[in-house]
Amino acid sequence: MKKILVALITALPVILVPTLVIAQDGIARTPSGKPDFSGNYDISTLTPFERPTAFGDRLYLNPEEVQRLRDREMNTRASGSELSDPNRSEPEQGGNIGSYNDFWFDRGSDGFTIDGQYRTSIMTYPANGRMPPRTPEGQAKADAAPKFAWPERDGAWWLETGEQPYDGPENSTLTVRCIYHQSASIPITPRVYNNLKTIVQTDDYLMLYIEWMHWARIIRIHDDTHKPATLATFDGDSIGRWEGDTLVVETTNFLDQPHQPAERRVVERFSPISGGGGLLYSFTAEDADYTDSYTGEMVWPKSDQIPYEYACHEGNYAMTATLRGARFREREQREQNSSEN
Repeated sequence: MKKILVALITALPVILVPTLVIAQDGIARTPSGKPDFSGNYDISTLTPFERPTAFGDRLYLNPEEVQRLRDREMNTRASGSELSDPNRSEPEQGGNIGSYNDFWFDRGSDGFTIDGQYRTSIMTYPANGRMPPRTPEGQAKADAAPKFAWPERDGAWWLETGEQPYDGPENSTLTVRCIYHQSASIPITPRVYNNLKTIVQTDDYLMLYIEWMHWARIIRIHDDTHKPATLATFDGDSIGRWEGDTLVVETTNFLDQPHQPAERRVVERFSPISGGGGLLYSFTAEDADYTDSYTGEMVWPKSDQIPYEYACHEGNYAMTATLRGARFREREQREQNSSEN
C-alpha cells in the first residue's frame, strides 16, 4: 500500500506557484524582477493639496509649523467629537445643520515627508503650489457644469435666475449621483474619508481600486497604443511602462460632462520606497481647461487595513429627497407670487 501511494505522489505533475522575492533593498518584486506594488495603501494626510497662500513659493514646513498643523487637526477632532446637547432646541428654519460628526472623517494625523522634510502642499508646480487659472473656455465650461453646492438663497431662486440645478438627476454632479469622483480617481488625491487604495498587479496589468463609487482603474502594461478616442471614459485610457523601478502611467481619452471628450493628459509615476514603506506617487496633468499644467507628489504608506465599502449608489434616497424638496419649494414660490399679484 505504501509503495502504491508513493508511486502516485511521484507521478503527480509539479506545479510551480509564482512567489514574491524580497530584494536586499526591502522592495517586494515579482518573479520577473519588477517591483510588486500589490497591497493596500492609506493616503490620508494633513498635507493640503493646494498650498496655503501664506507660504508663497515655500515647499517645506519648519518644525514649529508642523506642530501647529498637528495641533490644529487634534483640536478640530476634539471639537467634532464632543457629545451633542440632548436638550438643544431645533435648528432655525433654513439654518445650517452641519455635516457628519467627526467619527466618519479620516484626514490622517500627520503630514507626509519626502527626503525627511514636511511639505507645505501636495502640489509642487506651479511654484506657488496652487492650481493655475482656467482659460476663458475652461471657466465657461466650469460655470455651465452641474454644481455640488449651490448659493444659499431663500425659496426657489432658480425660477428667477433661469438656472436648472434640480430639474433631474442629470443636473447634479457625478459625485452626488454616486457614479464617479474624479478628484479621488485621477490624479489620485486624498479626500476627507475613503483614503485606502488597493493595488493588484500582474506582469501585464495593474488594477488600482478606489473606494469612491467602487471604481477600479485598469492599467495596461507593455502596451504603447491607446484605444481610439471614441472609447473615451471618465477615468480615461491608461497604459504603463517601466523606467527602472518606476511604473510610468500615461492616461488620455477622458470623457467630460456633458459626455464630451476632454483635452486632458495625465502622467503618473509609482516608485517603491526602500524598506517596503510604501510608494512615492507623483503626477503631472495637462488640461486644456487651464492656462498651465500642474504637478504634485506625495507618499503612499503601506497599510494592513482593507477598504470598507462606500455604499453609495445612483438613485439613493438623497436624490429622491432633493428633487421632491425642489418641487415643494417651487410650489411655495409660485403660490407666494400668485398671492402677491
